[in-house]
Amino acid sequence: MSQPTRKRRWFTICAITASAALVAIPAGAAPGGDNSPFGARALAQLASERGQSVGTVSPKAKADDDGGDDGNEADEIAEGADQYAEARTSPGIVAPGAYGAAWTSLTNLPSTGGSWRNITNLPYNSDDPRYRDYDSNSSGGSGNVTGRMAAMAADDEGYVYAGSAGGGVWRSHTGGGHWQPISDKLSSQSTGALALDGTGRLWLGTGEATTNADAYLGSGVYVLSDPRHGTFSSRSRVGGDELESTTVHELRFGGGKVWAATSEGVWSHSTKTLKGAWKLEFAPNPAYLPSGSLSSDPSAPYKNIANDIAIDPKNPSKVVLAVGWRSGDDYNGFYTKGSDGTWTRITSGLGDLPADADDVGNVTFARSADGSRYYAIDQSPEQLNTNPDSGLEGIYVSKSGSPSGPWTKIADYQGLAADGSALTSSGYMPGVQAWYNQFLTVDPTNAEHVYAGLEEVYETKDGGTNWSTVGPYWNFGFPCWSIDPTKQTGDCSPTTHSDQHGVAIGSYHGKSFVYVGNDGGVYKRPLDGAQDASGHATDWTSLNDGTIDTLQYYSVGVGKDLAYGGVSVTGGLQDNGQSILRSNDKVMGSNFGGDGGDTLTDPANGCNIAEEYVYLAIQVTQNCAINDGSWVTDPSKITSYSVAPADNATGEARFIAPLAADAKNSSTWIAGGRHVWVQTHGYAIRSGDEWTSVYDLGAGRTATAVAASGGKVYAAWCGPCNNQGFARGISVGNADGTGWHDITLPATGTDGTVPNRYLAGFAVDPKNADHVYLAVNGFSRHWTEGPGAGVGHVFESTDGGTTWKDISKNLPDVPTNSAVVTPNGGLAVATDLGVVYRAPGRTTWQRVGNLPAVAVLQLKLSPDGRTLYAATHGRGIYTIDVRACH
Repeated sequence: MSQPTRKRRWFTICAITASAALVAIPAGAAPGGDNSPFGARALAQLASERGQSVGTVSPKAKADDDGGDDGNEADEIAEGADQYAEARTSPGIVAPGAYGAAWTSLTNLPSTGGSWRNITNLPYNSDDPRYRDYDSNSSGGSGNVTGRMAAMAADDEGYVYAGSAGGGVWRSHTGGGHWQPISDKLSSQSTGALALDGTGRLWLGTGEATTNADAYLGSGVYVLSDPRHGTFSSRSRVGGDELESTTVHELRFGGGKVWAATSEGVWSHSTKTLKGAWKLEFAPNPAYLPSGSLSSDPSAPYKNIANDIAIDPKNPSKVVLAVGWRSGDDYNGFYTKGSDGTWTRITSGLGDLPADADDVGNVTFARSADGSRYYAIDQSPEQLNTNPDSGLEGIYVSKSGSPSGPWTKIADYQGLAADGSALTSSGYMPGVQAWYNQFLTVDPTNAEHVYAGLEEVYETKDGGTNWSTVGPYWNFGFPCWSIDPTKQTGDCSPTTHSDQHGVAIGSYHGKSFVYVGNDGGVYKRPLDGAQDASGHATDWTSLNDGTIDTLQYYSVGVGKDLAYGGVSVTGGLQDNGQSILRSNDKVMGSNFGGDGGDTLTDPANGCNIAEEYVYLAIQVTQNCAINDGSWVTDPSKITSYSVAPADNATGEARFIAPLAADAKNSSTWIAGGRHVWVQTHGYAIRSGDEWTSVYDLGAGRTATAVAASGGKVYAAWCGPCNNQGFARGISVGNADGTGWHDITLPATGTDGTVPNRYLAGFAVDPKNADHVYLAVNGFSRHWTEGPGAGVGHVFESTDGGTTWKDISKNLPDVPTNSAVVTPNGGLAVATDLGVVYRAPGRTTWQRVGNLPAVAVLQLKLSPDGRTLYAATHGRGIYTIDVRACH
């Protein structure tokens, strides 16, 4: 995979020079000798980075490409999704049904004692006034946030349904807020689509389609006949297993059918009889489907992507399919069924709506309730790969009400940028992530009143002649904004979080509202709400009240709270920065912005924190990053510092790169990129120059896990890291740079040895540094078609990593991510479906508690070793008493 162009979707106020309240920081004044803030990259820098990335890939996806996506989309979301998937699929392709089988095996394990407790189920304020330090995004205007919402639905009686990326479906009966989970019994907590049909039933398509990473694959489509009171169960699945291990982009209704746009083509099923198999309506490249002759081809997951279905309201037999991979392929386009019953590409007659494959990518349709209008958003592969500003081809309307057109363009990215957008700088403009961000809906009472979602939320009340940015990306740079800690976002009105995915219109107590779902959760405003002179809405309300916790953690850190007693808990999040929960908090705060990766927290002092953004961009603070924003006029008051090792600048580290402290000496840190880096100044580090490279893993290799105890260091690596020649290994040495060597592992992962799969984590015995455990990701050869996939997920070495023994026994065949040795000598392991435990002296595994089917990416112990903390990627942070695990 080519070196990614790294961007962040959140930037700190330093990035905006237009604000009169902001002063420039002199060269050299920024911590660590870097005068570009971590918490934000200047928009000019972003423009330059994206500009360098365009033109590096053909708009057509070739079969010999890296899985159909070279990572050249100049966006960290794409790269993060690719790497997240690589860890679970390499060295080959994973067969359908792997996660479902693993969930069945996990639920059949005996359980330990004890119960999990969610500690992040309280409001999480992204604008917390306590944390307005240099690396924070506090005051941007998003307010209370939670994890990514992929789909929304709402009725006219105040019931709202929110489908999250990895934390299941949630219900509110109060027009938003006071949420309850309603899909915890399902084997997939990843939402692709939600839809209410004409009888009030709620349909759920599992498998999030925004990233197409394997970890988000679903288990099919489910229907809930009484969504106001019931919950989803495996018995509510529609049809058979035809849609298992797919993603569902949209569900549409017409002609007595439900249509599903999936990652394996377009399918349909009767809405009257829920039994019986789904019918495959159209797959442009059927040979690449799971039963096809090319199913094991590396590009197979990208060869049958369907994005949406438009059904003619006047004649439901007339259907238009929007099909295509976001980066481009020969099959991309719009299709309709001919008189002979076969689906054919529409090559003309669409008007302004493109018909050429190069200009049809991710597409979303919406129709008016009266049938007079159809609307569409189109993302262009050609624009994605050649235009540094945006991937948006346009927004369109069919005034005939027919999806066959003719279509007229009513918006493009330049026009939207001029309509009150916060994204006006070249290189990062509206639609720059249109392959990832899209929603579209029409006011049921007014066919010309439309809401469109890209990175921001846009509204038109005249069918597209005029647009307003009612939900700007943030408020930084607007004249109304200031960093004043006595205000949420200066004199600006609150906005939504960025990156829009789902939308619904519903009513509560007779008032109509629009509900939007994005990377920060759920927001609402009156359907015909108020705007200020700039066209920004003045009436957004965050519905992330703490009762809905879908936060997607990569990591967790725990340290003593010296100010208030107890402990302080931190964690890195997908697009929601770094959370910090002090022991006396009623509201959790955010002290670092952007994507939060790995994290280190001093067990002796929870305000000593190292937070990783991506690609080993590391920041450190020794005061919890508490700051009133006065650094804006006095840079000496900055209290967080950029301390990235050199692999960050060269791009030789993974998206979420490994970072660890020596278990015996918290002042010795290990970081992994191409090199193994060591620094010995602990949280007093102030510059990236203080890191020392103690070992070069080699060109093309990058660390996947690191651990150290008493000066002995373990580093796992991959390179290449995808299914094009995947290789893995382990290197061992000392923190002082001596004794480094590569462990000899069988190249093909023969039975009983470490498989040729992604090595995700180490756990070192605190009593003996030569006694170490290894967590192995991916699936065994039963599910993975690839050289050396082997078997086993947990391995043990008693000789410092020289030899390994498979101790998986009855552990389900499920990706494992992290492990920790408990004080009593037991071993807890985090998997993609929960946590398992092996008691001391035992050889078999137990399930710890009853978490839903959510990925647990990291485990940490409390300073006293009595409490186990689990960072889930979709349901927040949970704790359990270690002593209850027996």
